[in-house]
Amino acid sequence: MKNSKPSAVDAFLALPDAEKDRQCKEFDKEFIADTFRPLTPAQRALWERAKRRGRPTVGQGAKVISLSVERQLLKEADAQAKALGISRAELVAQGLRAILARKPRKAKAA
Repeated sequence: MKNSKPSAVDAFLALPDAEKDRQCKEFDKEFIADTFRPLTPAQRALWERAKRRGRPTVGQGAKVISLSVERQLLKEADAQAKALGISRAELVAQGLRAILARKPRKAKAA
């Protein structure tokens, strides 16, 4: 789903060239940095949010693993995840939770 409100970049790009030039003219001046001011609390919060890297921590965080899956099973899993509107990782996590929620069985002796 896309936001109904266009981003500031999209709004700027939609402007006629003359208006873009007019808005950018102030940045052609020397010592433009002298006109800068400290960020407002709202701007600071936005900056801190933009600086964050990676996915937000869920639970105790995530661990990246390498996992081999048969190709057809992976295609089916991806199709199911897409139909449910979730990521492949979330589909796998839900499957693991469902298996782990079952009453534990004794492991077979080898």
